Amino acid sequence: MILGPLIIVSGPSGSGKSTLIRRALNVFGPELRHSVSATTRPRREGEIDGVDYHFWTKQRFQEGIATREFLEYATVFGKYDYGTPRTEVESHRLRGIGVVLDIDVQGADQLRRTCPDGFFIFLETPAGEYERRLRERGTDPEEAIQRRLESARLELTHAHEFNARLVNDDVERAVDEFCSLIRSRFEAARNGR
Repeated sequence: MILGPLIIVSGPSGSGKSTLIRRALNVFGPELRHSVSATTRPRREGEIDGVDYHFWTKQRFQEGIATREFLEYATVFGKYDYGTPRTEVESHRLRGIGVVLDIDVQGADQLRRTCPDGFFIFLETPAGEYERRLRERGTDPEEAIQRRLESARLELTHAHEFNARLVNDDVERAVDEFCSLIRSRFEAARNGR
């Protein structure tokens, strides 16, 4: 049995994680799936439960922690909980399907212990790009942007802990490099490495 690869992508808000993952899913089709995280934060306009996130109550999330439903979980910005349900990862990998996770550095650190066979990729942008991209989104108030920028500074200090680092200064090149890394993980899984 070939276990599907586990690809963990971390990086500051605005580094382009969602874009790279979406493009990789188009390239790999049914061989690769994006894990849907659970969260206690409110649903944003246009988000769909079970597609964008599993929107859980605080109580439901606490029950998940108590029953060991998560591969990793964290409280982000001291406000909302995020976690990766085991059901989003394990059954797919057992069928040879690769799973990609988009998580923060706290979650990546936990996954190094719970999933030591994971491949960890840190995505970053050139200096100054984070703020520009966050502002262009137009989804966050100023205080949230400042919080995210401070978080980005802290996350960047962990970049050396990852198996690979990608600089997203050109999206097409970054997508090609990202897909190349994923292909190498499928190859390693087929060869039992």
